[in-house]
Amino acid sequence: MDLESLVVHGDAGLDDDRSVAPALHVSSTYRAATTQEFSAEATAVRPQHFYARYGNPTLSRCERLIAKLEQAESALLFSSGMGAISTALLALVAQGDHIVAQRSHYMGTTKLLATVLSRLGVVTTFVDQTDTEAFARALRPETKLMIVETPSNPALALTDLAAVAGFARARGIITLADNTFASPINQRPREFGIDLVVHSATKYLGGHSDLVAGVVAGPKELVDRIWEISIVLGACASPFNAWLLLRGLRTLPLRVERQCTTALALARHLEGHPAVARVHYPGLASHPQHALAKRQMKAFGGVLSFELVGGYRAAQRFVTALQLATQAVSLGGVETLAMHAASVWEGSLTPEQIEQAGVSPALVRLAAGLESAADLIADVDRALVPTNH
Repeated sequence: MDLESLVVHGDAGLDDDRSVAPALHVSSTYRAATTQEFSAEATAVRPQHFYARYGNPTLSRCERLIAKLEQAESALLFSSGMGAISTALLALVAQGDHIVAQRSHYMGTTKLLATVLSRLGVVTTFVDQTDTEAFARALRPETKLMIVETPSNPALALTDLAAVAGFARARGIITLADNTFASPINQRPREFGIDLVVHSATKYLGGHSDLVAGVVAGPKELVDRIWEISIVLGACASPFNAWLLLRGLRTLPLRVERQCTTALALARHLEGHPAVARVHYPGLASHPQHALAKRQMKAFGGVLSFELVGGYRAAQRFVTALQLATQAVSLGGVETLAMHAASVWEGSLTPEQIEQAGVSPALVRLAAGLESAADLIADVDRALVPTNH
């Protein structure tokens, strides 16, 4: 099926009742008729009718749809994107193992790799994602995992997925790609040989700024390994959030198409504005990796970032002056969100880590919503006019 049909019908299964809308299963535990049935559920892999931390029918329905969207055998929902990433990494690496990662990652992923996993004896080498050969040069005999994010947050740099997958496959190394910014509408990493795909489902997949969830999709064998750790760590998604996520997925292709069109219009407008020093958006011909973006993305995403001529203070003034766009973290919702990246990241990462992530003090990230592109351009132009104080 085409994606527009898949998001409406792809979660249907033999266990469904006659309801058109999916059922919400809120029970935390399930009865067994016999001791044998109880034992079978307790020892099964991902049982749906044992205990909610192990599995749930509403979650299973949502996972079935996301797996199809990412062309994967299996998927597993979590209570947040970081819950998904943290659990996956803890399931796949151990003391003495080595990870290759890019320098420009979501700040939570960077802290996980540089701080948490390093305390557990897992070493990470960070490379420039725009230097494809740097991934190959960083490999060691003990490398077990390569983790990438493309486009990256918030500088919108790209990673060559096919090349990274090729380096890893030849050596039996697992690859994991954070596909949050692109969404499966614009990019399917598994088409390029990536093993596992992770999303902060809070963003585009949910799409309404009313849930927090994460997901990992990939081969059943790997996803089941991650599930074994997930029932110990406990970052399971709630049935209600899974139900909301199913609702959001129904309109995913329509929303993302509109957001991509608006983001491109904003990027083109800002590129010619005298108050803007530089625009980061893969859909612009001026983006240094525009050719790669055309090769591995269907469209170029709903997020852009740009640097203001006036630096740190000008960026802070700009996001405060916006009237239609909302100053808030996150992205992918129906409303346009703006944030001054340095103001948010400086409390969590060192100045060196912020610089390595490509976050200029003057950088503003803008995540397009579903408002009129003309209204958003007018709002941006108003906010860019210097004040007298």
